[in-house]
Amino acid sequence: MDFEIQRFTRVCAATGRELAPGEAFYSVLVAQGSEVKRLDYSIQGWPGPPETCIGWWKSRVPSPHANKVPWAPNEVLLQFFEGLEGTDREDMRYVLALLLVRRRVLRLEEEVKNAPEGETLVLYCPRHDVTYRVRATTPTPTRVTEIQEELARLLDAKG
Repeated sequence: MDFEIQRFTRVCAATGRELAPGEAFYSVLVAQGSEVKRLDYSIQGWPGPPETCIGWWKSRVPSPHANKVPWAPNEVLLQFFEGLEGTDREDMRYVLALLLVRRRVLRLEEEVKNAPEGETLVLYCPRHDVTYRVRATTPTPTRVTEIQEELARLLDAKG
């Protein structure tokens, strides 16, 4: 299954208010038929992740003049993702898997709801012709921040 994820809308889906540079916001991906829809929410308008969401994350509206962070190349991200398999960092592996889907390195093939290990994403890497199984481990909001900070430290190409 291949799908396009729309870009950040800069508008709160709940209130219709434009999100300001530097403001924290939440984004969620939800399946609507054969499409995946992205919804962005201000902190005040965030109702929490829907039970049926594919994924969600917290971020900040970029400044129009902010320099983009030069993330590590896709191959480095993929190697790091593979290295997390079988570790106790399933939540980080899940978040990184979503990032790799967003960057179109991995493709979501299937969601297995009743897998023995819990809800599982089946992801395919066309570059290496490999299929991965990733347990959907939704981190707590505090853990999301920790994961974002750790990934930023580890994967910042400048550092």
